[in-house]
Amino acid sequence: MIELRNINKTFKVAKRNAGFKEALKSLFNREYTYIHALKDVSFTIGDGEMVGYIGPNGAGKSSTIKIMSGVMSPDSGECVINGRVPWKDRKAHVSEIGVVFGQRTQLWWDVPVADSFDLLKDIYRISDEDYKRTSSRLIELLDIGEIVKTPARQLSLGQRMRCEIAASLLHNPKILFLDEPTIGLDAVSKIAVRDFIKAVNRENKTTVILTTHDMQDIEALTERILLIGKGRILLDGTLDELKTRNSSRKTLTVVYAGNAFPPTDKISVVKDIGGHAEIVVDTEEISVAQAIAYVTSVVEVKDISVKGASVDETVVSLYKEFEI
Repeated sequence: MIELRNINKTFKVAKRNAGFKEALKSLFNREYTYIHALKDVSFTIGDGEMVGYIGPNGAGKSSTIKIMSGVMSPDSGECVINGRVPWKDRKAHVSEIGVVFGQRTQLWWDVPVADSFDLLKDIYRISDEDYKRTSSRLIELLDIGEIVKTPARQLSLGQRMRCEIAASLLHNPKILFLDEPTIGLDAVSKIAVRDFIKAVNRENKTTVILTTHDMQDIEALTERILLIGKGRILLDGTLDELKTRNSSRKTLTVVYAGNAFPPTDKISVVKDIGGHAEIVVDTEEISVAQAIAYVTSVVEVKDISVKGASVDETVVSLYKEFEI
């Protein structure tokens, strides 16, 4: 169980203008600005849940993850995870969590990945039997049998990310924090990693907190969404609930012959190239049937399809709604 209550965190950041004179001036009279990264952040995540924690850059996602993982303490508020305060009982806490940061590594740079795994085995005091069983399974499922023989510095970003995920799961953590876990992966590897994460959650009841800008990851892995912006939790709900907030927006894809058709006040043509157009309709202003009738009245339609707003469009609309 993860429970955060009224978490606040403020950073004091030095600032100055560019130039040698400004640098010299700052030695004697330094100016600071205060960044309120988190403001009364509160939420609860149950055991075995998979939660998407989303928001724009600078919203406070990483600060929250660092507090929950025990790397950083808040200025005020309470955070209790499995009965522990992460930054006060850090040694016991980290033995039950796994963390993957897309822009940071837990692998030793100049040695083969397999050696890093062995070092992590000793750090987490994993028994020989458990280590052999878990590492073999992870290597097989993530298809890194040959990769683990290579030093981390010589791996591509996608290869390293698969190894990072394996490293974070060697000790069978109860909670897994994933920050951009599929960054740099090709389409095939992304699907494999997503399936793997779902399998870990299903088989081990591992709680997963996912922060990412890839909405396909969110749609594939999570049902619940936490939206943070300007340090505040703005929305807590299911993915379906988020989609219904933007359900009035429909996109018509039209393949037609003849001249381009003019838009109306209620129809927005977002793309019209060589007889292929995309039209956005707000069904609160005009029905899909009325939009189709208009299109067919002005051009010769060869094909037409209708789809609702994508997850990316829904999230963008939420950013605009909350002005973040």
